[in-house]
Amino acid sequence: MFGRVSRRLFSASLLALLTGCSTLGIGGNSDKQPATDVTVAPQAGATGAAPTGGQTYVAGKCPQVTIPDQSSVYRLYAKGAKDDASQLTYQASLAQATRQCTSDGTNLGIHIAVQGRLVAGPMGSSGKVTLPIHVSVMDNETALYSKTINYTAEIPPGETTTQFLFTEDDISVTGGSGGFTIVEVSFDQGPQKAAKAEKPVRKKRH
Repeated sequence: MFGRVSRRLFSASLLALLTGCSTLGIGGNSDKQPATDVTVAPQAGATGAAPTGGQTYVAGKCPQVTIPDQSSVYRLYAKGAKDDASQLTYQASLAQATRQCTSDGTNLGIHIAVQGRLVAGPMGSSGKVTLPIHVSVMDNETALYSKTINYTAEIPPGETTTQFLFTEDDISVTGGSGGFTIVEVSFDQGPQKAAKAEKPVRKKRH
């Protein structure tokens, strides 16, 4: 099991880092962070650790986090409408992101935090909204990890917009990662549930 990190402390520290970033805008993207070394100081008697004579060693890279422009915005429409601004209920966007890594020499644990914004459209209002956020760890074209999380964001009563902080602490990559590995965060743009079609009106026979 890779080193334990306090989730509360982790989220607080990443939130402080993200707070210093620029103001969120619709469709924003995160600045790419270069991959950094993840070092491990093996404990005496630990099994599975690389034989380094008890010295700290580099176990892998902490991948950069990217937010693809084409999937950084998610829109929901009323009545099954699509691309109709007048029927827009909510629009969400992902902007800044950061990460932290731990390793036990065998597995790489990646903890990410992504800041986003949720805005109510003409047909929307305050309340909870489920956002399908997809997280993947890619080594070139190979997916080392892939998961879609249904995250709930909430617009407070009387408001039309809010910011949210999405975190995922359970990303684990076996064998670590190299310099070409990235963490990709995006909205799952799968098909939305279509509204039920209205039954055609039958004309009365005279």
